[in-house]
Amino acid sequence: MNVTIDNIKVNYIDEGEGTPILLLHGWGSSHEVYRGFINTLKGRCRLVAPDFPGCGETETMDRPWDLKDYCDFVIKFMDAVGLENPIMMGHSHGGRVTLYMTATGMVNPPKIVLLDAAGLIPKKSFKQKARAKSFKTIKWILTRPVIKNFSGSLLEKARRHYGSADYNAAPEVLRKTLVSLVNTDIRELLPNIKCPSLLIWGENDTATPLSDAKIIESLIPDAGLCVIKGTGHFSFCERPFEANAIINSFI
Repeated sequence: MNVTIDNIKVNYIDEGEGTPILLLHGWGSSHEVYRGFINTLKGRCRLVAPDFPGCGETETMDRPWDLKDYCDFVIKFMDAVGLENPIMMGHSHGGRVTLYMTATGMVNPPKIVLLDAAGLIPKKSFKQKARAKSFKTIKWILTRPVIKNFSGSLLEKARRHYGSADYNAAPEVLRKTLVSLVNTDIRELLPNIKCPSLLIWGENDTATPLSDAKIIESLIPDAGLCVIKGTGHFSFCERPFEANAIINSFI
């Protein structure tokens, strides 16, 4: 299915009837990551899941976005598809959007589900700090007017060497968007979330580590954390039966 939001053709799915649930995927993913949940719950829930701009089959935005832009997009999408007061479920970046929208009062969901959610800026190791500093130094040198016209390929090689897989795989507009997102920390807003909040996390998640989950759980007044042993950043995909059972009970 498709709907147009601010001149962006958005791909989404809308399946089932009953309790409305909005599912927001993570960076570089798509709504298909939720297929297991959708098949499990569509007998008693209406499940709506868009592809974010630049992901799945949705067109890419024409300028870099920040977190607020994503939240505005979700509000407009909900209006366009007639989705009122849904339970919100978000993985990784989708969790970050869910947290911000709920904490700022943009939405007032009856419950939220956070799956290995982003939203905190983790402390960087000495090695990570050194890599970041090295890239900034190289970028500064290669963008000086004297050599700028001759350094384009070298700068791109440096980006590939120092950048993350997500960063390197993205076009320029999404690279700038990703930089904005990963440098946004919303922990100070989290105590504003009053609805029941379920956190499901992979024990071995390295993208959004379990330590982040424990911080988020401590800051949201009515939150509970379920850790899925032996899984990583896509814990709910690695152990779908366990995750589905937890969410089915919570819903």
